[in-house]
Amino acid sequence: MTETMKSEQVISVSPEQTFQIGEELGKTLRAGGAVLLHGGLGAGKTLFTKGILSGLGFDVDEVTSPSFTLVNLYRTATADVFHIDLWRLEEGRNNAFAVGLDEIFENERAIAIIEWAERLGDFNFPGSVLEITIEGDGDLPRSITRIQRIPANKN
Repeated sequence: MTETMKSEQVISVSPEQTFQIGEELGKTLRAGGAVLLHGGLGAGKTLFTKGILSGLGFDVDEVTSPSFTLVNLYRTATADVFHIDLWRLEEGRNNAFAVGLDEIFENERAIAIIEWAERLGDFNFPGSVLEITIEGDGDLPRSITRIQRIPANKN
């Protein structure tokens, strides 16, 4: 299957701006899609996720990192958002199976947000996929690169 790819990069100079960039993205997400987050420890992946959920109308005070639970489910008016953290799973395993991605996407309202996505392995998502890389740590600005992959049948 051939897919379309679009890329863009922005610089965030504050945690608030990182949140806002995620929030704007959240307003555009549709069921069946996935957001694959890449970035080091403390880069802002969970903060970005909180922004996405805010854009979907969810109370961000309820959003926590699923580092220990692996998957948190947040139900919004338009989607069931599965926030997945693969940090504790070894790279190279079938982590898509370990977190139940096949079952997650049986839900027609599902959106997956996956932190440490480089540990995922191969998985054929039913909808568009956004690859987000957040670089920077501490008080430094963040470089946020977004690559959108749209399957040929979704154009």
